[in-house]
Amino acid sequence: MIPVIIIGIYLLLVIGLGLVSARFFRGGTADYFVASRSLGPFVLFMTVFGTTMTAFAMVGSTAETYELGVGTFGKLASWSALVHPACFFLIGMPLWSLGKQHGYVTQIEYFRDRFQSSALGYVLFPVLAGLLIPYVVVGLLGVGSVVGGVTIGAFPEAFAATRGAVPPALTMAVISSVVLFYIFIGGARSAAWVNVFQTVVFVGMGLLAFWLIADTLGGIEAASVRANPAKAVREGNIGELEFFTYWMIPLSVGVFPHVFQNFLTARSAKSYKLLLVAQPISILLAWLPCILIGFWATGAVLPDSGAPVVPAGINANAVLGLMVGKLTSPVVSGLVAAGVLAAISLDSQFLAIGTMFTRDIVVHHFGADRFSDAATVWLARGFIVLMVVITYLTTFAETRQIFALGTWCFSGYAGLFPLLIAAIYWKRVTRAAAFVAVILTAVVWFGLFAASNFGVDRKFLLGGMLPVATVFATCAISVVVVSLLTKPPSDETLAKFFPRPTNS
Repeated sequence: MIPVIIIGIYLLLVIGLGLVSARFFRGGTADYFVASRSLGPFVLFMTVFGTTMTAFAMVGSTAETYELGVGTFGKLASWSALVHPACFFLIGMPLWSLGKQHGYVTQIEYFRDRFQSSALGYVLFPVLAGLLIPYVVVGLLGVGSVVGGVTIGAFPEAFAATRGAVPPALTMAVISSVVLFYIFIGGARSAAWVNVFQTVVFVGMGLLAFWLIADTLGGIEAASVRANPAKAVREGNIGELEFFTYWMIPLSVGVFPHVFQNFLTARSAKSYKLLLVAQPISILLAWLPCILIGFWATGAVLPDSGAPVVPAGINANAVLGLMVGKLTSPVVSGLVAAGVLAAISLDSQFLAIGTMFTRDIVVHHFGADRFSDAATVWLARGFIVLMVVITYLTTFAETRQIFALGTWCFSGYAGLFPLLIAAIYWKRVTRAAAFVAVILTAVVWFGLFAASNFGVDRKFLLGGMLPVATVFATCAISVVVVSLLTKPPSDETLAKFFPRPTNS
């Protein structure tokens, strides 16, 4: 019962913070969508880092390590620590400058303007929004599994079917409602404030769980010695080409719609300095404890009975919750569960979907003069409510491992990276190339996803490489070949996006 009380207190704090931040809401679309482009270095870093380190990092990494070993850290956390700052520098800062100069709020607005095509937005929207839904589902599944693990036996009569644990469906409904509440009233500003609090909570609780679990198991060395030695090496768990092609997965951070929107909230280019320096260090602090907990789970036993902490055949998504629930006190279990709740980071994703639908579909189609600022905000709120409901219902049909589902989602976004980098830096890229690249990338991604039995086949590779390599290559080749075969952009477009430096 104690974990439930602590989780409840955490949620009340989040609601309270949402209410306080909403008092600073200035009204209008600029503040609701991008917080009036006013975030300083610390809040920008905490928002972007908190948004990128979801349940995929805490729950998914623990589950993946439990199944495939400590190579999980190298194949994604290490690559992310290198690739994320590069994306922030090469993509985030230029897009912030363009967004401030031309008033962009979404990726689609940038792409439409860059390629002088209204139709391109209608092609991009279903791709960007469609990939975002499984991303949010990953977060909900993660929190449902962990809260279930730490509340076993709390309600033996009310929830007998789940061994007295809070059912995942109830947990996910409550979390969705809380996130919807503060996003509904405060938009990007509420999301930023809450993300600062949540990032502190989930990093802190991850480190706390790591320390206390290690202590219960006799220390780091004893816990590692007892773990399955086969999970301590890459060989036999992850192939060389598979491991290498994981570097492409973190490229998705440059294409995420919600991260793009976060980029635009910065007060100035100087706000990016802390983000570039602190992101790699923070990734280490967030991932390493969860990786080691997953590794220890392969051999951990209860100190009093000698029974395995993680029963054979258990869903790997539940490993973190079981390790915390069985090897720490109820108070710590509640705190760590609160940390996982903090890591789900659904707010920016929901806000991004609502923003794209409102600005890129409705307002763009009917005309900005048809809607007041207030009406546009209410339209976004309505669509966000709809997407929260759809996402919640989707979780009932989703049984795949969180890491696998997240990897497929990230692969889709990473596949579009060549188009984005070309749009920013290559003058010769054309409108036709953008259309072909988006369509072919989406078709190839979906074809490979279907060939993997929609993510069920965890070992689905092409030539020993991850599917993202094929998706990425499809986009890159399409962009280059079609651009060279079609008419280059107009001089007006080039002058707008590649202005010549003026002589002082």
